[in-house]
Amino acid sequence: MSRLVSRRKTKKDFFNRRNILLIIAAAAVVVLVCVLVISCQKREAAKKAKAARKAELAATKPATSIEVDLLTPNKYSRPQIKLKKIKGIVVHYTANPGATAMDNRNYFEGLKTSHRTHASSHFVIGLDGEIIQCVPTKEIAYASNNRNYDTLSIECCHAAKDGRFEPKTYASLIRLCAYLCHRFNLKETDIIRHYDVTGKNCPKYFVEHPKAWKKFLSDVKKALAAKDWNLEVKS
Repeated sequence: MSRLVSRRKTKKDFFNRRNILLIIAAAAVVVLVCVLVISCQKREAAKKAKAARKAELAATKPATSIEVDLLTPNKYSRPQIKLKKIKGIVVHYTANPGATAMDNRNYFEGLKTSHRTHASSHFVIGLDGEIIQCVPTKEIAYASNNRNYDTLSIECCHAAKDGRFEPKTYASLIRLCAYLCHRFNLKETDIIRHYDVTGKNCPKYFVEHPKAWKKFLSDVKKALAAKDWNLEVKS
């Protein structure tokens, strides 16, 4: 009887040990699977973050050149009046959401025949960050009222009705301002809004969001410090 009990106990102990080992093995497998899943998730998250960063950089990549497409000399948009010493840069917005840089350049060109008004700008920055030069920097443009004679003007295209610039437009504006500051010995403090000349709500977003304007000037200052002002002029 005692032998039978002993055998049963031994058999029971064997099964208990086996069950414990099976549980340990199963737990190890679960842990291993969890580690593999977490590792895969981390790798996938890293890939997505890298792709997102790449897309972000592409979306904010500024122009690398200036396309020179000068207006035909005429008294309505390019009077060929000599520009005095350049003392500043005036930033504008086009106020026609969705219009391209070339649309705005061609509008200025069309004034030679339409005679609708006197208007132009030295530069126009498009929705994709492209930069078109319409008027030589040695001549005035009809953009900034009583500051036409000592400033350069930049018109910026925008898609949003609130006047906020697209990322590429914003990035190109920073680079163009840095380029002009470097070329004409100006500082970021010499960059003003059309609003600062006449009180006009232009550029709309920067007038209605003063902190955004301060950040923009800070970004130009950083670009100047980093010497990020290289632009190829293409005639």
